Amino acid sequence: MSGSTSKHPLDFIIRTERIPHIWCPGCGIGTAFSSCLIAMQTSGIDLTKTAMVSGIGCSGRGAGYVKLDSYHTTHGRAIPFATGMKLANPELNVVVFSGDGDLFAIGGNHFIHAARRNVDITVICVNNFNYGMTGGQAAATTPNSAKTPTTPLGNPEQPFNLPLLAYASGATYIARWTMLHTRDLTKSIEEALQRRGFSFIEVLAPCPTGYGRRNRQKPIESLRLYQERAIVKNGAHPAEVVLDFDQGITLGNFVDVDRPTFTEAYDKICRPGSSG
Repeated sequence: MSGSTSKHPLDFIIRTERIPHIWCPGCGIGTAFSSCLIAMQTSGIDLTKTAMVSGIGCSGRGAGYVKLDSYHTTHGRAIPFATGMKLANPELNVVVFSGDGDLFAIGGNHFIHAARRNVDITVICVNNFNYGMTGGQAAATTPNSAKTPTTPLGNPEQPFNLPLLAYASGATYIARWTMLHTRDLTKSIEEALQRRGFSFIEVLAPCPTGYGRRNRQKPIESLRLYQERAIVKNGAHPAEVVLDFDQGITLGNFVDVDRPTFTEAYDKICRPGSSG
C-alpha cells in the first residue's frame, strides 16, 4: 500500500537505526547472522535473559546490530567476557558471534580452555579464511597455498581443523555448515542454544574483498563450491572431516554429548550443598 512501511521479520531483534551494516556486497556474514537471529527466535530461549558477545573483526560487528544485551569486546577476548557473564549469572543465555581470526588466532587459547571447562555458552565462528577487516592477512584458517597480503606467494602453513580442535578441547556440541546451507545452519544453532554445555558451530562464508579477489574467487563461485563440494556427514568424527575446495567439504552435526557444565562442576567441588 502507498505510504506503508513493511517490517522485516527480524526488526524486533535488530538495531535498525544502525542499518545499513558495514559488510561488503557478497559477504556471507549477514546470512550467518540472520540464521543466528532466526534460531534465537525459534529456539524459545528467553531473549530478555540473552546476551551476545563479539570480539574485533567483521563478524565481531554482529553484537552491535542486535537489540539485546550485547558486548563488543577487545580483540580475541569475546569468550572470556562471555565466560564471566555466564558464571556471574548462570540464568543467562550467552552467545558468542565472531570470526576465525578473533576466535582462533589471538583468542585461540581462550577457546581451548572454555571448551575444556565446558562453559555453558554457544560459540558461532564465521570462517572466511582471513582477517577481513584489517586487510585480508593470513589467519589460522587460511588454506594452504592461498594468497593474502602477508602470503603473496601462497600460504605455506596448514590451517586449523576447527571441529577437530573443538573436539580435542572438550566441546560437547560441534557442527559445521556453510552460509549457503541456511536451513541446516539455523537448525543447528537452534539445537546448540537449547542444550547445555559448550557448543561450537563453524560457518563457512565468502569474503570477496579480503580473500576472494586475491584468489580469483568471486562470491558466486564460492557459493558454487559450497554446493558442489559439500559432503554432509552427520555424526562424522571430527578427525575425519575435511575442508578442501578441490576434494570436498565435510558438513554436518558431528558431536552432541553430555557432561557436567563448568558451573555444575564448580558448585559440586567448590561449593558443595550450595544448590540445596
